[in-house]
Amino acid sequence: MTTSNEPRTALVLAGSKGLGRGCAESLAAAGNRLVLCARGSEALEATAADLRADGAEVVTQVVDVRDPSQVADAFAVAQEAFGSLDILVCNAGGPPPGTFATVTEDDWRTGFELTLMSVVHAVRHAIPAMEARGGGRILVLGSSSVRKPIPNLVISNVYRPGLVGLVKHLAVELAPSGITVNMVSPGRIQTDRVDQLDAKAAERQGITREEVRANSIATIPMGRYGDPRDLGDLVAFLASSAAGYVTGQSVLVDGGMVPTLP
Repeated sequence: MTTSNEPRTALVLAGSKGLGRGCAESLAAAGNRLVLCARGSEALEATAADLRADGAEVVTQVVDVRDPSQVADAFAVAQEAFGSLDILVCNAGGPPPGTFATVTEDDWRTGFELTLMSVVHAVRHAIPAMEARGGGRILVLGSSSVRKPIPNLVISNVYRPGLVGLVKHLAVELAPSGITVNMVSPGRIQTDRVDQLDAKAAERQGITREEVRANSIATIPMGRYGDPRDLGDLVAFLASSAAGYVTGQSVLVDGGMVPTLP
């Protein structure tokens, strides 16, 4: 990765809300130029406007990460706008929730394209762009399900650990090119997705969403849900030149919620 004073370019998938927005904010605060992508144009442009108001250089592209051609378009925009790519943040909305008995064949296919193949497609485009720069940073957003299965999220429990395998493989394969590959996985972070999951849990258990939240917080040693910037700041560090010797890692950002051994 370039070590000059030239600004670096970061492409953030699903970057308009939640964890993706937290990553975009942290990367912008670190001085990176942004190619911000999301499926919904209204939220995308609103987030971009907020980032520009804080001084960031941002271009946008509407992308459904399940569509390989739209993922390819995002990289073309990065090249056209900035002429380079140094950082890729792979993110996507969560796969359909449910148990093995309740999810459908279509849910499995959606989860496969959304959770696993979106990363494969994005990395394929990132590698030649980063090799041309002499290196780069690939960050994959995961879930605490990579360490401990989460009830009612069977699809996440299957596909996200597969991403850990991909990260470990790519870290070795791409290290000679100066490209690092790491996964950052949230626990209970305050996002729309977590709000939806809490609401579904409340419905299943016959209690209020507030009670579900209180029960979840009781399992978190730090005593709170995380903020998207808690995760974004770690992503920004791993994307920096200071993390050039860190690769192949899967790091939880969960306030101590999942006390498992590696």
